[in-house]
Amino acid sequence: MVEQKTATEEIIALEEKYGAHNYHPLPVVLSKGEGVYVWDVEGKKYFDFLSAYSAVNQGHCHPKIIGAMVEQAKTLTLTSRAFYNDVLGEYEKYVCEFFGFDKVLPMNTGAEAVETAIKLCRKWAYEKKGIAEDQAKIIVCDGNFHGRTTTIVSFSNDQVARKNFGPFTSGFINIPYNDIDALEEALKQDNIAGMLVEPIQGEAGVYVPDEGYLKAADKLCKANGVLFIADEVQTGVARTGRLLAVDHENVKPDILILGKALSGGAYPVSAVLANDEVMMVIKPGQHGSTFGGNPIAAKVAIAALEVVKEEKLAEKSEYLGQLFRSEMQKLVDSNDLISKVRGKGLLNAVVINDTEDSSTAWDICLKLRDNGLLAKPTHGNIIRFAPPLVMTEKELMECVVIIKKTIEEFKK
Repeated sequence: MVEQKTATEEIIALEEKYGAHNYHPLPVVLSKGEGVYVWDVEGKKYFDFLSAYSAVNQGHCHPKIIGAMVEQAKTLTLTSRAFYNDVLGEYEKYVCEFFGFDKVLPMNTGAEAVETAIKLCRKWAYEKKGIAEDQAKIIVCDGNFHGRTTTIVSFSNDQVARKNFGPFTSGFINIPYNDIDALEEALKQDNIAGMLVEPIQGEAGVYVPDEGYLKAADKLCKANGVLFIADEVQTGVARTGRLLAVDHENVKPDILILGKALSGGAYPVSAVLANDEVMMVIKPGQHGSTFGGNPIAAKVAIAALEVVKEEKLAEKSEYLGQLFRSEMQKLVDSNDLISKVRGKGLLNAVVINDTEDSSTAWDICLKLRDNGLLAKPTHGNIIRFAPPLVMTEKELMECVVIIKKTIEEFKK
């Protein structure tokens, strides 16, 4: 008798056969999402505790965002930037005023936005700072994750991301994250154009720097005529309990990089924001994107930001994040399987008391899935917890119960 495969098994087998093997997903096949919940193809309901790596801050299929997308899709989807469209200017004004910058350069993905910021920083360095052509250097931090393009992995110290992808792009100086002395030393080198940094390193396991680090880094950059570039693709748009993670220290970056939740998880939207003194070095023909600034993306992004404002998602994230860490700390104190909890707002992680090469965190995530909550490990022994910001306190406490129950079950 031939054993019949489940729908989940069939779909996973299809991906395994026809898709490139560049991801290792948790074995669950999702077919529906609404708010903080997702459902698999067998109809089982889960709490989403990853939010598509913080792209779905506003919750799955938010009616306002989806409505804006569908309405715009009925009239005009794409013109390219060869022509003006009647939505882009409206979006540009809205996003610039929302975040307090003169200009925005619209792109589609986070990695594209980071590449854009690097180009912008270098061009500013040659044309405004007077660095000799091809000599500009950008300071970056160990443990960073800014994307997976060739240039970006050139300054990653993650060997999985780097091995056999060279030759790599030069022009970057790596320093330890959360180390002001190392930054001060690096700034003594010639031809420094900028510093590119994540206010919280998400992929590195929600590594939160010491209080005051970002403010001190920004101050040092400004004192040395160096651009401070904040990659807020994951931490921005209310995820950490403020509109931007740099807002915790009242830092205004020279270049701001946004993505993910700028789209509400509905459509690829990213953006690079800067004031005129920096942005105006880019001239026609020097940078662009066929889909960047398309009418659907513009309408979606406006709606996504309106939801953040109207539903006070930053304030909600701050309150629920403190509650969540408090509950997880109780788990740390009572259970030696969890060694640490850290985070800001609703970007949090727990560190599993095992080695990075162990399967413990992965196995815990499988048990969490069985108990109705979806999360994913990062860096081997760390589990990231980042639910949609529309979550209620009651729902959050239900999730706390699931996490505690799973950890207790796992220990037995």
